[in-house]
Amino acid sequence: MTIAGYDPSSGAGITADLLVFQAHGIFGTSAITALTVQSTVGVGAVQVLSKELISETLETLHFDLPAMGIKIGMLGGIEGVAAVANFLENMRTGHVTKPHIPIVLDPVIRSSSGASLLAPEALEAFKESLLPRVDWITPNWSELALLVAQEVQSMTEAEMAAGALQRMYPSLNLIVTGGDQSQPIDLFYSSNGEVHHLPGEHIETRSTHGTGCAFSTAFLSNLILRKPALDAARAAKTYVAEALRRAPGLGGGRGPINLLWPLR
Repeated sequence: MTIAGYDPSSGAGITADLLVFQAHGIFGTSAITALTVQSTVGVGAVQVLSKELISETLETLHFDLPAMGIKIGMLGGIEGVAAVANFLENMRTGHVTKPHIPIVLDPVIRSSSGASLLAPEALEAFKESLLPRVDWITPNWSELALLVAQEVQSMTEAEMAAGALQRMYPSLNLIVTGGDQSQPIDLFYSSNGEVHHLPGEHIETRSTHGTGCAFSTAFLSNLILRKPALDAARAAKTYVAEALRRAPGLGGGRGPINLLWPLR
């Protein structure tokens, strides 16, 4: 299941997540948290859905099509944060006999064009009610800096910030993505003390819309396919890199990547 916002250009959000699931041979369900007006050029408007509608969607899906894994993306505001946090709490406590499923949170706070995708007043609720209830979080450097309220301008600072966040939430695992840096190195930081640098290559393209979204969903997909976490992270990084290489070059701004390349 993906819980995220709707991007009508299909570069990110719900529709992109469903394509990533499909590319990995997984059937995806979705709960929309917010509607956006956007294209490859940028975000024009955001309309957050009500807590009641989000909650009803989640409960309805869980009753009939219980997820093998959950990816959480854009939540928009306090309503979305509260609805998802309540759902996760009820799911965990109400089904203690069922196997644990992986929950991956992509902290969508701002768009790549700079638009706010999480209301500022919702950030504290986001940290307090969601971070203790997820297994993995996949922030980039700027998102990590917001979560720990400290500067992240180097890999050393990223490692320090990741350690600080994990001390706040001891069971939380992190993959700090560096795809938007000159050296695209991801930091794998698990709750059992395992730390790895996952190097990548810089791919010259303007089609970079939704790369963070695609990575977190591909990572979850590989966890669902029972890959060990480190292998799942490496596979997700390879998947996104190839999607960048095969990007169709659509739109007048930051275009979408080729999320279905494994099927072609």
